Amino acid sequence: MPGAVAQGLIWGIMAIGVFITYKVLDVADLTVDGSIATGGATCVMLTLAGLPVWLAMVCALAAGLLAGLVTGLLHTLMGIPALLAGILTQLSLYSINLRILGASNQSINVLKYDLLVSLRNVKSAGPDNPILITAIFGVVIIALLYWFFGTSLGCAIRATGANPNMSRAQGINVNLTKVLGLMLSNGLVALSGALLAQYQGFADVKMGIGSIVIGLAAVIIGDVIFSRIFHNFALKLLSVVFGAVIYYAVLQVVFSFGISSDYLKLLTAVIVAIFLAVPYWKGKYFSKPTGKGGKTNA
Repeated sequence: MPGAVAQGLIWGIMAIGVFITYKVLDVADLTVDGSIATGGATCVMLTLAGLPVWLAMVCALAAGLLAGLVTGLLHTLMGIPALLAGILTQLSLYSINLRILGASNQSINVLKYDLLVSLRNVKSAGPDNPILITAIFGVVIIALLYWFFGTSLGCAIRATGANPNMSRAQGINVNLTKVLGLMLSNGLVALSGALLAQYQGFADVKMGIGSIVIGLAAVIIGDVIFSRIFHNFALKLLSVVFGAVIYYAVLQVVFSFGISSDYLKLLTAVIVAIFLAVPYWKGKYFSKPTGKGGKTNA
């Protein structure tokens, strides 16, 4: 279970990136399946080349920003629908990631390199415990995003997602805010990929396949469970992280019954489907019927 919590916190950072496009920008962006692997590959290869891990992570963040920039430009300058623009970028990133790694995967050993997080320390009681480190990362990122989306630029991005036509009428450069939102999202996803590669000890060209489903699962689970009590924007971001932790905790419980990991994708689909259906079930089967005038029948 500690490993599930640590993984949930790492993927929670990725899910925050998905939240920015899915909930804030109202855009379905599939770039994340490629940008998370880009972040992991960049971090691992630069660390193997001798760069400090913190600098390698900054470069991974920059690589994610560039991936988001490409998707944004494909969408805004070339008029390609956001969904298709993300698919094109994701497809391109597979070749780029393969070129960065020089092979299908590259490993990195925590005993030889001063990594920030590692699976080996998941049960440690010291400051090197990945749960503690990733939790601090999550809190800092949420605090920075809460500040940013309170600025005029951040409010413009939120307004673009809420009503692009009205935003345009108010003088907001909608194309610019879309590009910035996609860059910010994929930058966070790549940063999550850098942490994930360190945690598991390797970067793989296929490590991002299905990432968008995990990110959406975290967003949906957090929304279903915490939407009634978390109304503040920062708390909504926190609910996404909690959603990722709950997702991995549920998987851990399921696998503890001896179910093969071959069913991981199937279980993911089932979990997401159930949490998507919960609001519908609550509204249809558990809400109190109303009488005339909207009054609840006794």
